[in-house]
Amino acid sequence: MLNPLAIALPHSKVAGMSESQFNDMSSLSAYFSTRRSGRPRNMISPGPSDAQIEQLVATAMRTPDHGKLAPWRVISVASDQRDQLADGVKSAYLKEKPDAGRLELEGLDAMAHEAPALLILLSVPVESSKIPLWEQELSCGAFAMNLLHAAHAMGFVGGWITGWPAYSADVRNLFAAAPAKIAGFIYLGSSNTPLQERPRPELSSVLSKWVHEAGH
Repeated sequence: MLNPLAIALPHSKVAGMSESQFNDMSSLSAYFSTRRSGRPRNMISPGPSDAQIEQLVATAMRTPDHGKLAPWRVISVASDQRDQLADGVKSAYLKEKPDAGRLELEGLDAMAHEAPALLILLSVPVESSKIPLWEQELSCGAFAMNLLHAAHAMGFVGGWITGWPAYSADVRNLFAAAPAKIAGFIYLGSSNTPLQERPRPELSSVLSKWVHEAGH
């Protein structure tokens, strides 16, 4: 079973940046080279208003979408709905793991209450389309990234989290039926602590030049 908390992937270490350099909005190129997500547990008010959420979702819609299928949906969870969300997530977890410990359930409860604003991003593929499912899922991932970009452009911090709840059918059913999937929980707010750099891969491990061998 997946841990209730998000899984971190290993990366090689790189030189860090000072806290003032993250999400530098002085230019588009400066922003992209300094973009940094925030930790949901460190997010406090203010968060985006309902009108600002509408604006950032509208911005995120300007994402690559082969076939113009819009295979993504966003559900905003209001602050007064967080207890209900927590109950639903914990109920789903206990159904799968009846002997869950107190710390596991407390972690799930905290996950449901973090940050001033919470958006549930759903991948909603159009199965009848000739566009491959993989391309539709890639479009949803691009949509998630655009949500973060739009939030940062408004001066907020954002975090895209998955973990066990994103892969639970019972949690998914709180928002939509199959074949929809939870692509992530998007947390938005203001950081109560300076952002810190995370390990990044070496460029040489990501970028290479194609070497074509004759006869192959």
